[in-house]
Amino acid sequence: MTLAHETPIAGPAQDIADGIAARVPVLHTDRLVLRAPRLGDFAAYAEIACGPRADSIGGPMSRDEAWDDFMRMTGLWLLRGHGVWVMETRDGAETAGFVLIGFEPGDAEPELGWFTTAPFEGKGLATEAARAVLRHAFGTLRLRTLVSYINPGNTRSRALARRLGAVPDGMLDGSEIWRHIAKEHAQ
Repeated sequence: MTLAHETPIAGPAQDIADGIAARVPVLHTDRLVLRAPRLGDFAAYAEIACGPRADSIGGPMSRDEAWDDFMRMTGLWLLRGHGVWVMETRDGAETAGFVLIGFEPGDAEPELGWFTTAPFEGKGLATEAARAVLRHAFGTLRLRTLVSYINPGNTRSRALARRLGAVPDGMLDGSEIWRHIAKEHAQ
């Protein structure tokens, strides 16, 4: 169910929102376009965040909690110059998931995170998207490291972090810290 606050209202306010979103870098991979989030993307986000697969992102959440989380990650673009991207199929037909450079309360440093919608899980798209974001983070943003906070039981994300070249680097609040280092992703 889409609620009123989840629906765009046409007019000047939407024009401003569209202008802000147009400033978010668009990244391209072989199979994806990583773009700014739109209100319509919240439904896919809520499906992940409110369901049983959400334990890796602090859930499952209520729809209101998912909305707050989505808004925080989107708002990072205004405050930090990075945030969440929507992983959209190249043809623009489907949302495959989300990838982000986040920095939430309690985080010690910027985080690389990823999660896919159920139909796109296990197809290598999170790896593809995360690689593009690492190139952006270490190239354009000139960050030196990123971390991924991963639930120790999340074997798929641990394997993905390894494929990306990350190394274990301790624990924080029950999550493993996986460190991504810039030199491994030089262009």
